[in-house]
Amino acid sequence: MSTKKTSNSLVEQVQAKLQQALSHHQHGQLAIAEALYLDILKTQPKQIDCLHLLGVIASQSMQHQKAVDLISQAIALSPNNPHFYSNRGLALKELNQLDAAIANYDRAIALSPDFAEAHSNRAVALTELNRLDEAVASNNRAIAINPQSAVVHYNQGVALFGLNQLEAALASYDRAIRIKPDYAEAYSSRGTTLKNLKQAEAAVASYDQAIAINPNDAETYACRAMAFTELNQADAAIASYNRAIELNPKHAVAYLNLGIIQEIQLKHAEAIANFDRAIAINPNFADAYANRGIALKECNQCAAAIASYDQAIAIKPDFAEVHSNRGIAFYALKQYDAAIASYDRAIALKPDFADAYSNRGVAYKELKLLESAAASFERAYTINPDYAAAYSNHGIIFHELKMLKEAIADYDCAISIDPNYAHAYSNRGVVYQELNQLEKAIFDYNRAITIDPNYTDAYLNKAFTLLLSGDFEQGWSLYEWRLKERETELRERYAPHPTWSGKESLKGKTIVLHSEQGFGDTIQFCRYVKLVAHLGAQVIVEVEKPLINLFSTLEGVDKIIVKGTELPSYDFHCPMMSLPLAFKTNSETIPSAPNYLSTDQAKIAYWTQKLGEKTTLRVGLVWSGNPDYKNDRSRSISLSTLLAQLSPDYQYVSLQKDIRDGDDAIIKSHKNFIHTGDEITDFSDTAALCELMDVIVSVDTSTAHLSGALGKPTWLLLPFNPDFRWLLNRDDSPWYPSVKLYRQKNAGDWNEVLETIKNDLTRLA
Repeated sequence: MSTKKTSNSLVEQVQAKLQQALSHHQHGQLAIAEALYLDILKTQPKQIDCLHLLGVIASQSMQHQKAVDLISQAIALSPNNPHFYSNRGLALKELNQLDAAIANYDRAIALSPDFAEAHSNRAVALTELNRLDEAVASNNRAIAINPQSAVVHYNQGVALFGLNQLEAALASYDRAIRIKPDYAEAYSSRGTTLKNLKQAEAAVASYDQAIAINPNDAETYACRAMAFTELNQADAAIASYNRAIELNPKHAVAYLNLGIIQEIQLKHAEAIANFDRAIAINPNFADAYANRGIALKECNQCAAAIASYDQAIAIKPDFAEVHSNRGIAFYALKQYDAAIASYDRAIALKPDFADAYSNRGVAYKELKLLESAAASFERAYTINPDYAAAYSNHGIIFHELKMLKEAIADYDCAISIDPNYAHAYSNRGVVYQELNQLEKAIFDYNRAITIDPNYTDAYLNKAFTLLLSGDFEQGWSLYEWRLKERETELRERYAPHPTWSGKESLKGKTIVLHSEQGFGDTIQFCRYVKLVAHLGAQVIVEVEKPLINLFSTLEGVDKIIVKGTELPSYDFHCPMMSLPLAFKTNSETIPSAPNYLSTDQAKIAYWTQKLGEKTTLRVGLVWSGNPDYKNDRSRSISLSTLLAQLSPDYQYVSLQKDIRDGDDAIIKSHKNFIHTGDEITDFSDTAALCELMDVIVSVDTSTAHLSGALGKPTWLLLPFNPDFRWLLNRDDSPWYPSVKLYRQKNAGDWNEVLETIKNDLTRLA
């Protein structure tokens, strides 16, 4: 009897100690509970509840493998307890053994089909495996068993959000909140769902409710910042990201997104610093490297940008956008082949990447691979029929190929897609101008300017068209827009001295008149130097070295210096091409003299001996200019085409220093052709050669201006749409009395022009 009593007493003691342990466990006093469970196991090592609950404590203490081992011992002793399987499933899930976790939940449900918690936990594991439809079904079963579980409704919202069933997800979060009004996570996830539904204001309100319940959740602040960003409330977004970072200094995504906002605000240095912080936290953060590359490129640190893109690609090789951005950086470095290779890689990874095709087209254009460029642009707008820029760029290629009607059609498409596309209007205007449809061109330039009042090219294009039409008053005024892009350069060179506008008195003052753009422009507008000197000014002329000797005898010059060298003391400065505006030049007041430049007699003597005795008509020829000039395709003629129309009986002298590929062989095959080439040291040599010609036949280059300024008979070959200074519908020039204009009647057709030249040379001979 005493033995049985002792046994009963021991059982009662164990039960009492177990209840005591459970009480401590339920009150979160895990260490005390664990000690009591272990004490029980000393006397009853197979006490299944103690083994199970010790496993639960291990899981709560983040010792998940220990939890699995302990609960497994309990299951071995009692294999039909559904709670054991469910809790072991929780520990396995934390070990990321999701399939094993689901198998344990399935066993728990098999033992207890109405075990709502097992259905719910199973759904969580399925959601993490992205088996979302199954997760929704499992959550539905849990809800059917226990419709008042806020957690299950919340989890259902998470699964539905993953399926992009946003309205259904929102309803699930709302149900969770109705059951548990202080459910901060539900409010936060509800906010994210509203943000994805493009209801940013409602999203912010939901995040605010989450923050009111739990003001220390960094993730909610970070998510709210994204909603503020969508509302274009940058300051509020920055404040929210900063609060997220205060709560979690290791929040790499918050640093990244903060940097993106600063990049949009053009605060490049601050953006880069935040991208660096994100990378320091997470060295494998491809997005941070990618965005840092964008910011570095905007700082013109293209090599560093490429290095950052390379790091992003090393982490994420299939990051198509980064390959494309890398191409943009190579393009900025003028490494066009490397840019194309990057665009190709982006396209290989993302065959419908319209931007990469378009950017590749721009690079092909720089390499003058116009057909490849056109194909890339066409592919871009085929992928994205609303890609206005691709149509506009395609139009630019057609323009360069002189397919003008096709170019206009492309610009029409771009404008129909984007009626506020200023560049497309301006580009279309240029084509209309090239077709000599000046009213249409002016209309397009005006439209571009209305859309973008700071669009320099549109003002300049309008200026060219007005000057071409003879409207000098408006044209010269608008032509000043050319200086906008050189403001910094001019300020650094000439500040603090003011620009002379024509209004200020120059009596007793010193002024620097400086060249700009091409040699021909300087030769044309140096005629104004004398007029400036007549206003009482001391005139310093600043020009490129090849013009120094030519301008040394220019009337009105007190001092001449090489462009870029140290400036003497002066009061005003003025670009030479602004002088027509300063003097209010119109077609009736152009300072046109028979000749305003003179030639060095010693140079004439040298070249007279060099050329030898003149026995026939001597014709100076210029057939091509700088190939980099944007309109060179229209103005230059091949030497073979020119000579084919000219009599072989005259002597021809090349007045151009540089020749194109293939020209040398043609020159050598012509018995009466002299090419002076490298023997021309500067424009004083060219001037002397001009003086020894009977006539100069030239396309529109600096030599034509020089011979006109010398008063030599000059026959100027002009394309259908000439440069503005030659006006339209006349065969003489108000700028140069000795120049005769020979105009194309049809774009690109030199045959009739050259036939006329041939006949006129015959009459002259």
